[in-house]
This record gives sequence, C-alpha cells and structure tokens, in this order.
Amino acid sequence: MKSRSMQTLATMLLALVAIGTVRADWPLYRGNALAQGIADESLPDSLGVKWKMEIENGAFEATPIVVDGVVYIGDLDGRVYALKLADGSKVWTFEGNVDQLSGFMGSPAYSDGRVYVGDIDGVLYCLDAKDGKKLWQFAAGLEINGSVNFYKDKVLIGSQDATLYCLDKADGKLAWKVQIDDQIRCMPTVVEDRGFVAGCDSKLHVIDLAAGKELGTVPIDGPTGSAPAVRGDVAYFGTESGSFYAIDWKELKIVWKYEDPQNRQQIRTSAAVLPDKVIYGSFSKNLVCLDRATGKEQWTFKARGKINSSPVIAGQRVYFGSADDRVRAVDLQTGKPVWEFEASSGFPAGPAVSNECMLIATERGVLYCFAGEKK
Repeated sequence: MKSRSMQTLATMLLALVAIGTVRADWPLYRGNALAQGIADESLPDSLGVKWKMEIENGAFEATPIVVDGVVYIGDLDGRVYALKLADGSKVWTFEGNVDQLSGFMGSPAYSDGRVYVGDIDGVLYCLDAKDGKKLWQFAAGLEINGSVNFYKDKVLIGSQDATLYCLDKADGKLAWKVQIDDQIRCMPTVVEDRGFVAGCDSKLHVIDLAAGKELGTVPIDGPTGSAPAVRGDVAYFGTESGSFYAIDWKELKIVWKYEDPQNRQQIRTSAAVLPDKVIYGSFSKNLVCLDRATGKEQWTFKARGKINSSPVIAGQRVYFGSADDRVRAVDLQTGKPVWEFEASSGFPAGPAVSNECMLIATERGVLYCFAGEKK
C-alpha cells in the first residue's frame, strides 16, 4: 500500500510539474491566441543579464518565443535560431534565403513540435522544432511581416498581398484564403471559430474560420499592423492615426475610442489586456494605461524614445522596450518605474516571459535573457 501511495504521489507531482512547464511557455507572439500579452508568472524584483546572444551585423525585429526550455527567434539576416533557455547555447540554426538577405520580421509560432515563421520574401516555413529541418514551405504573394496563429489543425498567416491564408498544418496546403483591400501586417487573433485581422485598409475584419468567409468589418480611422488583443466580446488595438479602439466584435461596433490629448502619434504596438486594464505604447514615447470598460486614462509613463515594443504584463509589472536603448518595468497600478536596463541599441519588439526569465531583442542583433540577480 505504501509503495502504491508513493507512486500515486509521484505521479501527481509529475503532473503538476508538467502543468507548470506548459504555463511557463510563450509559444506565440503575444503569448496566446488572443494576443493578450499576459504572462502566467511574475518575475523577480531585480533582473540582471543571465546571457545574451550577439549576431555580427545582425538585426532583430521580432519577439522570441519559448517552449520546453528552448528559445526560437528569426533575424533579419535570414536565419532562425533555437537556443537553450538555461544558458543561451545554440540548439540549431536554420538558414532561409540568406544570400538574398531575406530575413524574418515576424515572431515564430510553435505547435505540436513544429515552428512556423514567415520571411520578407513572403515564404512561410514549417520547421521541425528538434533539429530545425524544413518540413514544408508556402509562398504568399508578398512580404510576411506578422506571425502565425492556429485554428484546430490549420495555420493562419497574413501577407502584404492583402490576403489571410489558412493552411493545413501537416503539409502547408491551402485550405482557404480571404482577401481584404490592403496589406495585412498583424498576427490574426483567434477566438473559438472566429478570427480577427486589423488591416492597412483601415478596417477590423471578423472572419468565420470554419467557413473561410468574412462576416463583417468595422471602419477605423487609419491603417494598422497591430494584433487585435481580445478579452470577452471586445478587441483592442491602435492605429497609425494615433487612435486606440475597443470594438465589440459580435455587434461590429465601436465601444470606445481613445486619443492622446497632448501628443497623438502612431501606435504600432499590440496591447496587453487585463480584466480591468489595457496598456499600449506609441511613437509619442508614452506607455498608456486605460480603463478597459470606459477607455479613460489611468496613467502614462514617458520614455525617452518612441515605443514600438509591445508591452507584456507579468505579475504587478509591465515590461517593454523603447528606442532610447532601454528595457523597463513599471508598476502595473501606478505606472511608476521600478527597473531599467540600458543596452547599446533600441528595442523594436516586445518581450517574452518564461520560467522566471524575460527575453527581448535589439535592432542591432542582440538577444538578451534577463533573470533574477544572485545576491
């Protein structure tokens, strides 16, 4: 009996560990299919550089992803790197169209042992997560700037050819496609059998993913490449005109609209959305926190450079980078700064959080892994 009890306890502990590992992963650009930008864990109060990878003459535009202790990121030099989260050592490197310097602007995405990432030639690659070998590729009509999302056994990816493609995960064959009136630069958001695309045609598009048909649109005041962040029946995102929207995707109507009263500039970040708060950054150098229900401003934090880095919430802190060569954490409730690190170049993309580490890359080819400083 004692042996059987011990076996049961061991099984339960292993299950808990497995659950924890899954929750610590960051498999998509914004952490989940809803693009909410929320980590399942807090980070230590004081962070230091655990390791960094420097690519000579490299440049990063993407947020890394992390699954099962492996970090994946594409570079503008045309390579995709897989690194161990523990120490930054390389697991494998995939070379795309390196000779033509056709690099990767969008973040990779992970599902069922495969990594999916598109390049600026418009080619979507499916790679084996274990060794980086190419399993298949699909050619869109033009450049791919955004990231993959998933719907059941399908892959969703948008392109500058104004088309949202739905492909079979297994072999990359086209299942259906939906065309809009201008470029798609965002990751499509997925809620059950609905997909959301905020386009350069100044509309939010709602798509039936089962049928591959558009259900309706909501006009907005400018183009956007931000991934709509969804919570409940509402999608949240900003535009190149500097407006930030909350749109009821079921009713196809604007719930509220916010504009910076003093410095209205482009919004290229994707928002982080909690039950009571929405947070985004913009070219105004401001990180803005709004009441999710009303759109009223709760606080702002002023950086020294424009903010292209989509914020991520971990515990009671908001983490983001900016063009002033800094990555920061501010208090979630007040917006007051609580941590800062200065690099040698700016941060064009947001962080990923996994296993008490925060990863973020610079525009000059340095990927940083931050973790709790040893006392």
